[in-house]
Amino acid sequence: MKFISWNVNGLRAAVRHDFMTTFKDLNADFFCVQETKMQPDQLTLDLPGYQQYFNSAERKGYSGTAVFTKYKPLNVTYDIGVSDFDHEGRVITLEYQDFFLVTCYTPNSGTGLKRLDFRMGWEAAFQDYLDALNAKKPVILCGDLNVAHEEIDIRNPKTNHKNAGFTDQEREQFTHLLKRGYTDTFRYFYPDATDKYSWWSYRFNARDRNAGWRIDYFVTSDTLRPKLASAGIKDQIYGSDHCPIFLTTSDLHV
Repeated sequence: MKFISWNVNGLRAAVRHDFMTTFKDLNADFFCVQETKMQPDQLTLDLPGYQQYFNSAERKGYSGTAVFTKYKPLNVTYDIGVSDFDHEGRVITLEYQDFFLVTCYTPNSGTGLKRLDFRMGWEAAFQDYLDALNAKKPVILCGDLNVAHEEIDIRNPKTNHKNAGFTDQEREQFTHLLKRGYTDTFRYFYPDATDKYSWWSYRFNARDRNAGWRIDYFVTSDTLRPKLASAGIKDQIYGSDHCPIFLTTSDLHV
């Protein structure tokens, strides 16, 4: 099965460009979107053969997630059940026979790290949420997790140290997540790959120079490793400051 994740930086804007063409070309079984920046009644998508699920922030034009899937889930839940973090439309969870699919748009720590404390609280609550799912069946987590884990995941590690997305605290939390029994699927297949990024600032011609960050992930329960077929980054696809990422699996039942 084929999974796609993409922070589209505004789904309505993406649709006005080439989102529908990209969606059809990728032909995913599961297509997860972050930063939709919309309410469900603000856009009607014609996606024959797909179930559509949206989680929108209470604040209009902000955050938000969506999942488009060819397979009707056994159950769908929204958010993580912690009131401090359940107002921004950041998580959708679909339950299937063999796994949970979770799409997530992790809070950004912000300019001057003004939201770092909020982010650290989120990390603790979200990792507990994932563990509760993982105790029942394996998890496939995808999304913009707003952290470049290692220096290999960012073009300019020294100048970005202590900036949002590359603080010691955020990176340590990602390490902690992996140690709890999860796999960064891109690094599973490409442990030493360099210059592979999923986000580029719109400033300073960053994408043309490939001065990017790898902050979008497919993270799976370690128990799913035998079923991982491939993972990668679709960095040739434009339409957002992020590009899509993918995961393919074998022998998973829905």
